[in-house]
Amino acid sequence: MANSILDLKPANVWKHFHALTQIPRPSGHKEKVSAFIESFGKTLGLETLRDEIGNICIRKPATPGYENKQTIILQSHLDMVPQANSELNFDFTKDVINAYIDGDWVKAKGTTLGADNGIGVAATLAILEAKDLEHGPLEGLFTVDEETGMFGAIAVRPGFINGKIMLNLDSELDGELYIGCAGGEDVSAAFQYANETFVPKEDVVVKISLTGLKGGHSGVDIHLGRANANKLVFRFLKDALLTYNIRLASIQGGTLRNAIPREAFATILVDGKENYERLLKMVDYYQNLFNKEFDGIEDKITFKAEHLETPAGGLQLIPADVQRKLTHALAGCPNGVINFFAKLPDTVETSVNTAIVQSSDRLTEVKFLARSSSESKKQAICSSVESVFINAGADQVASANGYPGWDPDYNSEILKTMVKVFEKQRGQKPEVKVMHAGLECGIILSNVPGLDTVSFGPTIKFPHSPDEKVEIATVQKFWDYLTGILKEVPNK
Repeated sequence: MANSILDLKPANVWKHFHALTQIPRPSGHKEKVSAFIESFGKTLGLETLRDEIGNICIRKPATPGYENKQTIILQSHLDMVPQANSELNFDFTKDVINAYIDGDWVKAKGTTLGADNGIGVAATLAILEAKDLEHGPLEGLFTVDEETGMFGAIAVRPGFINGKIMLNLDSELDGELYIGCAGGEDVSAAFQYANETFVPKEDVVVKISLTGLKGGHSGVDIHLGRANANKLVFRFLKDALLTYNIRLASIQGGTLRNAIPREAFATILVDGKENYERLLKMVDYYQNLFNKEFDGIEDKITFKAEHLETPAGGLQLIPADVQRKLTHALAGCPNGVINFFAKLPDTVETSVNTAIVQSSDRLTEVKFLARSSSESKKQAICSSVESVFINAGADQVASANGYPGWDPDYNSEILKTMVKVFEKQRGQKPEVKVMHAGLECGIILSNVPGLDTVSFGPTIKFPHSPDEKVEIATVQKFWDYLTGILKEVPNK
């Protein structure tokens, strides 16, 4: 049995994936990983381009006898989602990922693994390095900052890539080929105010903690019905506000726009010890209620309250009217799956993720990510969220960073080739699907029209959460399939 991921097969892929785990590469910190990829290409003596934003394109000539094949682009993104369990002191800008083998899977200790999209990157590096593969002209396209807004894909232009076929290696279920995906857009709201300083005498300062949720990718996992920490904590806060007239000092829930929030924390003020004791019972009630409601979906939701010492200078409180507006808006805004495709009833068409709620001095911000394969439905759900916060009197409400979906092409030539190769290797047809998550394909296609594109990859579970894991056996299948496709690419 393998003791290290370096002992796994295919060795060339796992070697490069291990190298990536040793390079801190959270979204927004692209310098080291871009430099690594650029150096890799130049060391191999291959034509290596780098654009202004940090995207890398490495070109590899065809092997003898394959010069007449169409140029194929292997596309993947370099950044990873930085999510760690709260008890772990981990700095994604400095610390390396601690990957390990757990039965049939590779995981990371307490953090996201970065198999999304590190396995795709590693496979491309292995192909660029290989001297024993048969293929036509290749371009390895490595984009940056995908997870925070698809900024690398937005910058790709004709001439930086020349191929007419693009294989996106960022899908996460073995045996499935994706030919379409949802578009997305950020919605944000902000409340500005002057904090109130309160020096309580009999009042009790309490920290509310909601932890233990699974979280996950707000696209590919949204249909699982997992709990959203922000929605649950404001459900409780609304009840506590109405019952005990609590005051809210601070709130922090979620950290990333495209991850279902796993944890939320609030600091509140309770009127007197007697009401504090009653509040503890309310917290126990909600913990039991949440676990009952999400039985079979979540493992163990932990909801607790703990007494805090009052700061010497008093407690900074969010004004009562802002607290009321914020609480009702968060309790009432839409969240999760909005609708499924009428003709694809197992596929989500439209959703929204209540991603981040964070307060600081004189400001509380709320951030959402809306997704839909329908541009009009995407705009409709953005408008719905905006209306909730406009009606609540938020000082700033805006939608931004919209990106297009990817319309499926069921007559794709490379799709036909890939189906044939899959049937030849495995004796069955692959599933051809549309993904609810956002892939870079739609953006790149809008910038470089005419690309024939399919997305696929090995099985990766629970991306965007510390439970992320990649199934070892499917990485070998993915490699065999990818290299088999390269041999069968259509001629020019």
